[in-house]
Amino acid sequence: MRHRSLAAALIGLALSAPAPASDRGYPAQALLSTGSSILGEPLRYPAGSPAHVTASIVTLAPGARTVVHRHGVPLFAYILSGELTVDYGAHGRRSYRAGQAFMEAMAVAHFGVNDGQEPVRILAVYIGADGESDVIVAK
Repeated sequence: MRHRSLAAALIGLALSAPAPASDRGYPAQALLSTGSSILGEPLRYPAGSPAHVTASIVTLAPGARTVVHRHGVPLFAYILSGELTVDYGAHGRRSYRAGQAFMEAMAVAHFGVNDGQEPVRILAVYIGADGESDVIVAK
């Protein structure tokens, strides 16, 4: 339980609006402050297991696409370079460019496509728990 409260506190700090630089003692640029996914789903954290955070850099070559999938845990995404288009089916398509951050959809199956001329690089931070799946391939 101690791990969960520590993780919740760290996540709260990371997703909350930044305090003015004078209050922090160092400059900070807010990337995102939200309680919901890009599709409006309320963020929910896995319960019952110790917290586990995984950070990855996902790279998609020009013309590449991901498999259709959903997420079992909240996913913070930050586009490092390139442009990614995500197809959310009945919820439409959205494009994300370098410098944009978002909380990805969890329950809605989706796939990403790189229609650009350069690789897309995404910082993906999965805010999960032991035994929870970060990515679930749709069947």
